[in-house]
Amino acid sequence: MMPPGSGRVIAGGGLHATLKVPGGNPAVASTFEVVVPPGFDVGAHVHRAGQELFYVLEGELDLMAFEPQARTQGDWHEWVSSSSGQRFLHGGPGSLLFIPPGCPHAFSNPTSEPARVLFQAAPSGHEDYLDELAALLREAKGRPDPAAVAQLRRRYDIEQLTALRNPAPVTR
Repeated sequence: MMPPGSGRVIAGGGLHATLKVPGGNPAVASTFEVVVPPGFDVGAHVHRAGQELFYVLEGELDLMAFEPQARTQGDWHEWVSSSSGQRFLHGGPGSLLFIPPGCPHAFSNPTSEPARVLFQAAPSGHEDYLDELAALLREAKGRPDPAAVAQLRRRYDIEQLTALRNPAPVTR
């Protein structure tokens, strides 16, 4: 049981996540509350073995989880599902994004206001990746080298498909 605002904060360069349930025994998933800043785009990527769930609590996000007709570089917002013809979903509070293993996915905040999401990653341990990503973002003042992000993601079994975008340098 946790009161509002409790948990371990993981922050840097625009990333702000609060770890609510850490990985390990007995948790099979890590659970976070994440604030997605305006303009942030995580970039399309794939986890070979992991699965994730995002539930929008406040604000609006563009959400995508499907195999596209073509995995093009650039903007994943242009992608079209190979099976349904669907494009990304622009969703507000109550919108859900479930990502099974091996499914390309992405999210971004196209608005001028932060969005808040409940995020769960399985298997547990995603907090280690977020710790390293926050450090990378801090060191780069919010503008990391795309090759450095791709290298970090490869170490955590994440295949980078399009670049992470953080629109404004962050000084904190």
